Amino acid sequence: QVQLVESGGGLVQAGDSLRLSCAASRPIFSRVTMGWFRQPPGNEREFVAAISWIDGSTYYSGSVKGRFTISEDNAKNTLFLQMNTLKPEDTAVYYCAVSELNFPRRRQDFDSWGQGTQVTVSS
Repeated sequence: QVQLVESGGGLVQAGDSLRLSCAASRPIFSRVTMGWFRQPPGNEREFVAAISWIDGSTYYSGSVKGRFTISEDNAKNTLFLQMNTLKPEDTAVYYCAVSELNFPRRRQDFDSWGQGTQVTVSS
């Protein structure tokens, strides 16, 4: 099973930007999609964005579309999430994950998960 390690979280002010990274322990061969989820305090883990490892197509949740950008460096087995114009409601633990499915959005459709990185946005 591939190991995932997130980094780049921190404490920022509303309107600031952050870039999260997710490093995979080995090349993503059979996996089709990599994605980002987040879990706000006291809430369920929710889908944020995902990217196809095959053709690079991306899709986002409505709450982050236009502010967040998911990208990947296939050669370095690394996933990124550029987060701009951050809001206090973006405060959460952010997780990356991989899936063997095309365009999954549900938590149960992803199998390997990282340990998460905390993002805190103050108002």
